[in-house]
Amino acid sequence: MIYAVKWSVKGREDVRRLYAYLLDRDEDTAVHAYEAIAEAVTFLERFPFSCRKARGGDPFLRELVVPFGSSGYVVLFRVDDGGTVTIAAVRHQREDDYH
Repeated sequence: MIYAVKWSVKGREDVRRLYAYLLDRDEDTAVHAYEAIAEAVTFLERFPFSCRKARGGDPFLRELVVPFGSSGYVVLFRVDDGGTVTIAAVRHQREDDYH
């Protein structure tokens, strides 16, 4: 089964914020980080249930770890009915939690 990946408003805002933060420091790094997140998200089209479960006990709320440099990013998403995955939030691994 192929899942459609949708972005919530918050998820899009998170990516913009992370990109802007890096863009102020290093344009090439900002572009590479954006590409790493975008490429990792394509994994969710086929294998969303292979990602780790998020805290809280909801089996449909999951996290995708995106390695980048010495740390990386975490994408919080929900597997919805009807073959859709909705990205709820994106955080750098060194940021406060999004729960």
